[in-house]
Amino acid sequence: MQRGAACINMKISKHINSGILHVIAKPNAPKTEVIGWDESRKALRIAVAAVPDKDKANTELLKFLKKQTGKRCELISGARSREKTIRFV
Repeated sequence: MQRGAACINMKISKHINSGILHVIAKPNAPKTEVIGWDESRKALRIAVAAVPDKDKANTELLKFLKKQTGKRCELISGARSREKTIRFV
């Protein structure tokens, strides 16, 4: 059984399809972490330890995803929404 960053990376990577990941962000969380998978929306739920003000939560989310996957990523839709689409490059 994998633990720590390798386990999280595996969880995130398995949901990336054609370089695209759909995310449902939950801002104002005590810690940035993967919460689970939303089957009905086909999106990864991620708690974000930042306020949804002045792009702080989006920046924290992208930093978290880059750290966990080791890949550069960019927000392609959902800058002002909880539902976001991320592209990995």
